[in-house]
Amino acid sequence: MTPLPSAATLAPPPARTPKPLTEDRQHPIALVILWTMVVVPFIALIAAVPALWGWGMTWRDAVIALVFYNVTGLGITVGFHRYFTHGSFKAKRWLRIALAIAGTMAIEGPVTRWVADHRRHHAFSDKEGDPHSPWRYGATVGGLTKGFVHAHIGWLFDIEQTSKSRFCPDLLADRDIRRVDLNFAPLVLVSLLAPALIGGLWSWSWQGALSAFFWGSLVRIALLHHTTWSINSVCHIVGERPFRSNDKAANFWPLALLSFGESWHNLHHADPTSARHGVLRGQIDTSARLIWIFEKFGWAWDARWPKAERIAAKRIDAA
Repeated sequence: MTPLPSAATLAPPPARTPKPLTEDRQHPIALVILWTMVVVPFIALIAAVPALWGWGMTWRDAVIALVFYNVTGLGITVGFHRYFTHGSFKAKRWLRIALAIAGTMAIEGPVTRWVADHRRHHAFSDKEGDPHSPWRYGATVGGLTKGFVHAHIGWLFDIEQTSKSRFCPDLLADRDIRRVDLNFAPLVLVSLLAPALIGGLWSWSWQGALSAFFWGSLVRIALLHHTTWSINSVCHIVGERPFRSNDKAANFWPLALLSFGESWHNLHHADPTSARHGVLRGQIDTSARLIWIFEKFGWAWDARWPKAERIAAKRIDAA
């Protein structure tokens, strides 16, 4: 005679408890370094205004700063954001590693930390759980002012860190990416010191090295950081919203060139995996153009280019 199933057998399996949003706590030394990397370049950015009015930058400084701004900035937008966070295209192994290195040299944190924070942002965009929503303190003038500061820079100093095991287990399992993560500190030093080395050798003078360090390192880092942070703050408060999304993401055209197309933020939140964010007429998106170039050379493939019918379906005026 077949025994009857026990109560334990008949009971439904226990519900799986989701992993917590946060896991690690920032080390005090990390906070000191973070404060230094935020404050010192920002002071340099402020000092750049009277410097330009006085002796200004040399053409060597301009070339060095522009090259480093583009390499590290596109490392963030094409690499950390569209590739590692959203999988907007596939890439050869050497390109994946190069994008991870270039993005790391922007000094916005290791790739796994950046991706975990951004995936969490999309999972809870402008809701409880979003690490950097400017609406977390309400829609009053005072609340939005406080929220803007938090979304722009304050959230970086949160003690609790986003759970990487929950939001980017794929990157934690990638040996190449783990190696880039482990070399975060050396890559930061390269990003800081390479402009000075190039400027010094190019001009064959310590003045050239110092000037290149000021413009190509400090000012470049500050400008790139505040451009990136403005996507979190400005582009979730003001701008146009032609597409339907479940949050306050908006397009802010004045940042389009500096952000390499990231400020076409409304479409991005309406269609996060799209390889192009600037999909309307006149919306310049240099990040999408670089992905297109990678495809032409065979270094990238399966890019998720937006289709006309999909764009039309997401337009608010199409409803």
